[in-house]
Amino acid sequence: MRWLPVLYVAGVLLLEPITPVEWPISFLLVALPLVTAFAHGPAVVAGASVFAVVFEGVLAGTPCCAGRSVGYLWDRHYVADYVCTALVGALGTILAAHRTRRERTLADVRFVAEIAQRVLLRPVPQRIGNLLVDSFYLSADAEARIGGDLYEAVPTAHGVRLLIGDVRGKGLLAVETAAALLGAFREAAHDESDLPTLADRVETSMNRRAEQLAGSEVGERFVTAVFAEIRADEHAVRVVNCGHPPPLRIRHGEVRELDSGRSAPPLNLGMLVGEPYPLDVYPFRPGDQLLLYTDGITETRDPDGAFYPLVERLRSWAPLPPQELLERLHHDLLAFSGNRLRDDTAALTACLLPGREADDEADDEEDVAVT
Repeated sequence: MRWLPVLYVAGVLLLEPITPVEWPISFLLVALPLVTAFAHGPAVVAGASVFAVVFEGVLAGTPCCAGRSVGYLWDRHYVADYVCTALVGALGTILAAHRTRRERTLADVRFVAEIAQRVLLRPVPQRIGNLLVDSFYLSADAEARIGGDLYEAVPTAHGVRLLIGDVRGKGLLAVETAAALLGAFREAAHDESDLPTLADRVETSMNRRAEQLAGSEVGERFVTAVFAEIRADEHAVRVVNCGHPPPLRIRHGEVRELDSGRSAPPLNLGMLVGEPYPLDVYPFRPGDQLLLYTDGITETRDPDGAFYPLVERLRSWAPLPPQELLERLHHDLLAFSGNRLRDDTAALTACLLPGREADDEADDEEDVAVT
């Protein structure tokens, strides 16, 4: 784009000698300021405008151009062309100044969004004890950068605690709700000794926040979430599911949904049921990977309307470590959707590294779900 004005002038020069006299190609230079305004600032556009007027005069006053015997420097048609070019140049300069200001504003907004994303969704540690952890986030709106999907991994005295969530709705309210939930989780993860109590405390925080909000949709401002816990002293993963897509366990090419069918209501709706959060425990041995994700992934569609086949894709990527697995998932989602995501997407993965002693006997255990 920056070389477009030069190419435009070169095209005019090529056409001028080969066109008849009654076709004054130099008139095309009237568009040069606007062509320049696409990629350059107001100073360059003003310079291009002056150049266009002068160059039109040179072409009009040169008898040899297009086989002319005399020049037409001050012919009324050419004078009108000079005036039009000057006016277009003034408009192009104003347009370039406006575009430059908008680009600077957009750059500032993107910078603020990136800072907000780092505060809200700060990068998770890639190594926590004997776990490899990684995450990624894709916003459906490329300019927004952040939305209502969230994740977190917190090392605590009770083990590594993971969270993935999806706030209902969009916009600033969703971001504020995600920030409130993450703040409550980061604090309570260190204090509560078991996962159901942790989920209940986060639920209480969300209820308290909802009561402080005005509007008719207070009761609908809920969050689907999965809480997971992996302790260093046992080969198991504890899961509390609050209305969220179940996590996936990847083991030797096998991909299994960790779903006991006892999902609790989404956060901020638990008061409607009043029952304790069900806790499910599944075997999780060295080499296993746990994938937590939001429904933006499974609801991604291709141009024909087909949903993204997450489980089938993961079966072929199972040997990949967490970082490479999420990179492959990231690029595959964009390719599958034709770079047109309809919803925010987030994913968090944890891989248990082999310990000093292999628990070979546990390989034959059946998966169980206990309260």
